[in-house]
Amino acid sequence: MFTKQRLIIVATAVALLSGCASPNPYDSSQGQADGGSTGMSKTAKYGGLGALAGALAGAAINHDNRGKGALIGAAVVGASAAGYGYYADQQEKKLRASMANTGVEVQRQGDQIKLIMPGNITFATDSANIASSFYQPLNNLAGSLKEFNQNQIEIVGYTDSTGSRQHNMDLSQRRAQSVATYLTSQGVSGANLSARGAGPDNPIASNGDVNGRAQNRRVEVNLKAIPGQEYPQQ
Repeated sequence: MFTKQRLIIVATAVALLSGCASPNPYDSSQGQADGGSTGMSKTAKYGGLGALAGALAGAAINHDNRGKGALIGAAVVGASAAGYGYYADQQEKKLRASMANTGVEVQRQGDQIKLIMPGNITFATDSANIASSFYQPLNNLAGSLKEFNQNQIEIVGYTDSTGSRQHNMDLSQRRAQSVATYLTSQGVSGANLSARGAGPDNPIASNGDVNGRAQNRRVEVNLKAIPGQEYPQQ
């Protein structure tokens, strides 16, 4: 059984891993510029912190041989973090190029990639039918997801706060599902793809004015590592 001290060590390791993903070192303007200026690649940074966390956890869990446990933990967790970090780096670079001038914003949050697709290009008012202006970004995204086909894909629809909550939840669900259906029709695997509606939840702007409500009407596509999946390192 874990002692209190060993549980604290494991919790510290988990916190370190969470810290790798929580800051957003890539906003829409920094993503391409964050290259080798610091002397350390993103892959090395994520892998190194992951290895440290893995070593702490491994040493705590393997009471009889802490050195062996630390080495195993460092190798497994570090390789996983570094591998997907590099994989996401390559996909992010190509997504930024393909989404340029489409109105779609590409964000990087740790090892996760988020695409924000604003309401002015996605759907007409109170409709879940894909707008003509939305097909090109979706086609570009489908191409990326087929090339980089080792992602967990979460599609989330959002609305503003106008109207009843139930109506907005239903509408956002149908919009997210429309995006998912179109992507799979273009050859994207549905094995690791999910779609859900969040209605007016998690607004990114104030619902008190027209511009804010327009920003809140959006579809987000979140790309992250598949649990247990091994990714090639650089």
